[in-house]
Amino acid sequence: MVNRYFTIGYSYYFRQAKWALEIVGRVDEGEEAVERLDNFRSDFRVPQIFRADLADYTGSKHDRGHLVASANQREGVLQNSETFLLSNMSPQKPKFNRGIWKELEGAVRALDADPKIFETYVISGPIFDFGKAIKVIGSKDKNGVSVPIPHAYFKSILAENNKGALNMWSFVLPNEETHKKLEDFRVPTTKVENYAGILLWERLRGRKIANEKKRVRPMWKF
Repeated sequence: MVNRYFTIGYSYYFRQAKWALEIVGRVDEGEEAVERLDNFRSDFRVPQIFRADLADYTGSKHDRGHLVASANQREGVLQNSETFLLSNMSPQKPKFNRGIWKELEGAVRALDADPKIFETYVISGPIFDFGKAIKVIGSKDKNGVSVPIPHAYFKSILAENNKGALNMWSFVLPNEETHKKLEDFRVPTTKVENYAGILLWERLRGRKIANEKKRVRPMWKF
């Protein structure tokens, strides 16, 4: 589904996005970022039996975790508001959402703020391990439909620097509290593709991109 400021690949099967693609927004110098709106709401473009609603999260002990971070989209009210559609949410454990996931979101914004970075693209999404039991949230009052809880999440970052070079970093983080360092969750982008069952940055071609997808680059080194 195409929004005004980001795009998601919504899964009717999982009742959440399989991936969400954004360009990290920058607030121009001299301008003020809009306040976080917190206007969580259902996405009525999705048929009722396939969408998550606010009631599904109520009492679930899970956060409505952003895939496209609210703080990445603060140049305008509409831009920030779009990030609170539930089609951009996934059930995250609170100490994960407010811990390592939040840390990674902030680290991406720090990368984007580097004066040598021209543009930063991010794809985020859930990962399900079908070798493990899958728990769900939801009241099951929609023809038995519930929202499955991911076992982990991925985030893949593609940054273009001021010389036109593309650098890539990817992370896989279990949906749980952790005290490990963010660097410990770096993986080759090809590993994310295998885990999540999608191709990342597939329209980019060439040996350099293929090699970039196989490597684990040091944090924000380019």
